This record gives sequence, C-alpha cells and structure tokens, in this order.
Amino acid sequence: MANVVLVTGVSRYLGGRFARLLTAQPDIQRVIGVDVIPPPHDIGTAEFVRADIRNPMIGKIITQAEVDTVVHMNVIATPVTAGGRVSQKEINVIGTMQLLAACQKAPSISRLVVKSSASVYGSSPRDPAMFTEDMGPKALPRAGFGKDSVEVEGYVRGFSRRRPDVEISMLRFANIIGPGISTSLTDYFTLPLVPVPLGFDARLQFVHEDDALQALLLATTGPSVGIVNVAGDGVITVQQAARLVGRPTVPVPISAGGLLGQLVRRAGLADFSPDQMQFLAFGRGMDTTRMREVLHLEPRFTTRGAFEDFARHAGPLVPGADMVAAAVDQLAGSAAGVLSHALGPGRKS
Repeated sequence: MANVVLVTGVSRYLGGRFARLLTAQPDIQRVIGVDVIPPPHDIGTAEFVRADIRNPMIGKIITQAEVDTVVHMNVIATPVTAGGRVSQKEINVIGTMQLLAACQKAPSISRLVVKSSASVYGSSPRDPAMFTEDMGPKALPRAGFGKDSVEVEGYVRGFSRRRPDVEISMLRFANIIGPGISTSLTDYFTLPLVPVPLGFDARLQFVHEDDALQALLLATTGPSVGIVNVAGDGVITVQQAARLVGRPTVPVPISAGGLLGQLVRRAGLADFSPDQMQFLAFGRGMDTTRMREVLHLEPRFTTRGAFEDFARHAGPLVPGADMVAAAVDQLAGSAAGVLSHALGPGRKS
C-alpha cells in the first residue's frame, strides 16, 4: 500500500491531474509532486517541490520524505514542449537514469510505476496485428520518442535486477487523447488540412485521458502488474479519424515526412516528424488481455469513443486563419512537388 507517493512531471497536464487524483485517495498519506517549473494547474493537496530529476538532488528528496512509491510520468513525447530534441532526450533518458539511481539507494522505495508508451513496439509493415507484452518490435525505433522509450524501459529492467525487492509496474499506453490533453497527434488532427501517407490508411488505437489516469491509479494503489498494454477497445483508421474531426486530407509520399515536418513546425501548427509519418502509414495494435486480467482495468471509452470525445472539443479550425491558410498552401504545394518528382517525368498521379 502506497503511503508517500512521489510523482514526476506534475507541471504537465496529465501529471498534474494524476497528482490531484492521488490526493483524493484516503489511503495515501502524502503526495509530492516534482518538476522544474511550478504547475500551472491545480494539483490538489499535493506538495510541489521544484527539482530536476536530472540532478542527483532528487535522491535527497526521496530519502528525506521516506518515499515508498515513485510514479515516473516525466517521459516527454514531444520535443517542442521539452525545448527541443536535445533537451527532450536529456529529460527522458538522463532524467530516468538519475531518478532510478536515487531510487536504488533509497531503502524506503518499495514500488515504481512508469508511464511508458506503445511506441516501444515501433511501426513497420512487418508488425503483427496485435502486440502482446512479451513481443518485441520487428524494427526498433531509431529516433525520437520511440527510441527514448526503449532506452527508458531498458534502464527500468536494469533497476529491477538491482532492486528485486521493488515492485515494478510499467504501463505501455496507446496514444492518449481527450478534451484536455495536447500532444503531437492531437495537434496533427487539428490541422486544417491533414497530410496522410499516400497509399496507406493505418489502424490506430487510443486511450482516453480519464482511462489512462485510472490505469495509473490502479498500478499505484493495487497489486504490482509488471508490463501491461493500455488501450481502448477497437481501432480506427487515419482517414476515419480525420473525418470524425471534420478535416479534409491531402495524400503525400511517406518520404516527404521530413519536409512536411519542417513546414508544419515552422508555421507553429504541430510537432510533426518522420517517425510520426511512419506510424501514420503502418499503425500499431496492442493486445489488452493483461490490462483486464492483471491490471483489472475496464476502460470507459473505446478507441473510437475516446477520439470522438477529443473531436467534440477540437473546434472547427485552429486560431490564426490567415497564417494557417498560407502554411497549408505551402504544405500542399511542396507535397505536390515531392510527389511529381517521385513519379518522374511523363507520369501522372
């Protein structure tokens, strides 16, 4: 049973909501929220401590408060919110290393809960229809958040070997979506014109932000679960998702992911990267048997229901219509140029 819980990443939306949720649990005596900046939102009665998990000082906080449960939520998916790719990798990988080193030295630690990601499975045309927790990717993620997530999980496994007395729960979430959370994928689906990989219509899984929080709560207060996939039932395709949110689509060659990413980021519209283009081409599916049988989570929202809840709050268009229109014209024109070059002279799409 958790008595003193430390939550990393409380200044971000989901971390703040989770800290507030924990403070409402009668069996938890104390909640400590850690981040480098004060949270802009309500975290309930949780105590905020300004600290960087990349700094060994995090160990003193854990020891002095006699923390018994650490919930690591400060693995950041988007480089923009982290201040760039270099900073993102430092927070995700170096931060996790320092946090685990502190946990290893703290005798009071008895449980570690890690918010991981389905991105550890990668995305390729050779993938199975559904990944179970004991399957590995056909092609390891080579860059970005997916590579960070693989490294984070590797460090957690190493920690588990060094501290076999600590219970480990590692939740691999499908893309989290909902009315309040902002991610690279929610930004993508609120573009006024959604670029989709030419010739592909990938299957996507989502988990609603409320169900994600419930999963973390069960992993924190219930029995240890090991590694568990977390996703809503069913799948939707990229084209179906775009229709649900009321956006037209434009097909672009998958090789144009880098160019499109530069255009979209330059316009300040979304954090769009080549690895996301790969995911939107090939998709990913996870088996959630362990989620029900071990974590005992029955999501309130299906994948479609979670996306529909997001779509209801997405609005018709992002602010700044003139800027958006210009960026979309540039994006569409550049995509057409790339496609023409890819087809070669004398050929038509």
